[in-house]
Amino acid sequence: MNTTDAKRVLETALICAAQPMTLRELSVLFDGELANDTLKTLLGELQLEWTGRGVELVPVASGWRFQSRPEMRHYLDRLHPEKPPRYSRATLETLAIIAYRQPVTRGDMEDIRGVTINSLILKQLEDRGWVEVIGHRETVGRPALFATTRQFLDDLGLSSLDQLPPLEASGVQESSLGSLDFESLAAQLPAEAGEGGEAAGDAAAQPAAETPAEPPAEPSADDTATLAEGEPPAADEPAPEDDPDEPGHPTQTPA
Repeated sequence: MNTTDAKRVLETALICAAQPMTLRELSVLFDGELANDTLKTLLGELQLEWTGRGVELVPVASGWRFQSRPEMRHYLDRLHPEKPPRYSRATLETLAIIAYRQPVTRGDMEDIRGVTINSLILKQLEDRGWVEVIGHRETVGRPALFATTRQFLDDLGLSSLDQLPPLEASGVQESSLGSLDFESLAAQLPAEAGEGGEAAGDAAAQPAAETPAEPPAEPSADDTATLAEGEPPAADEPAPEDDPDEPGHPTQTPA
């Protein structure tokens, strides 16, 4: 089989495939006659041939696939004008922490975010196929360790975690959520939320993570007078638990 015919076979198989195809699967098309290096060369040539079109051939974590280019999404969305469900800020922040700090436990995530993480958030990410439990930390209680999946990379159009947007350098302490570029990550996620998704506004329009709160100001003269009269000061409100149904829930970071 000549090169032209081989590329036609690859092109047809990839366009008709519902899922990304691995080199092993593509090799079956030729009954094992083409080596992986040859397949990679042919796939690279196909990529160049599709340059400038509305569809591109890309390698992702699960294999190779054809997909629409990002600039085409504006037009494709017109085919489905209804607004799909979106993910809440709390969900996206939790996903970003797992993506950049994996493997992490729920306690690690709560230390970074500064608030209790609702178990429904982790369940939603697991049901979506973006995170999974890969083991347990050898400590008291043996907490589960969470990490992202290949499906997560496929949905982002990435082949490895190394292609995630780099963390922006900042003066925020390393453990703070402010050092996580979760907004860039969220902007790349597919809009569909799947079953049980949270309606929380446009994910790409979510505000950046809040920076650590400023230290409390010195008590004013009025406050001093109130204390002098014997009235107890107002107690600080405890950190609330995340509610997936409240996308505007504020994020608290460690002092």
